[in-house]
Amino acid sequence: MESITQVAHTIQFAVAPVFLLAGIGAFLNVCVGRLARVIDRARVVERLVLETNGVEHDRLIFEIRKLDQRMTVVNNAILLSVASAIAVCLVVVLLFSAQLFHAAMGTPIALLFILAMFLMISALCTFMVEIRLAARTIHIRSEVLYHLADN
Repeated sequence: MESITQVAHTIQFAVAPVFLLAGIGAFLNVCVGRLARVIDRARVVERLVLETNGVEHDRLIFEIRKLDQRMTVVNNAILLSVASAIAVCLVVVLLFSAQLFHAAMGTPIALLFILAMFLMISALCTFMVEIRLAARTIHIRSEVLYHLADN
């Protein structure tokens, strides 16, 4: 049976990955919020596409294609974040298992943590792509700006 001191020591090692999990959870919350907003806008545009024609119809088709692209990118960021969180959870499990079974698992734990970081870096980069895509496609139409300038 493990002593309380050894278990406490293992818990101390596991605290950093647990804080990382909290950060990943916050990032996932942001991603899901953005995805929800994109989906809400796509539903509005879907209805409008069926009611319009001409230039306005073409503009809405362009917008809905960009919204679809953004949904795909955000979903990829979510997938990568969840994979990173799973890898961090496995790090915690291996930390406790190594302590409990007196196994030398330093290398697998380090490699798994590195994998978790690469997955999170990929998720953040993917999220950055979505932000750039949104910034490039969201703008005020010139006819609206001209109308505002006339008033």
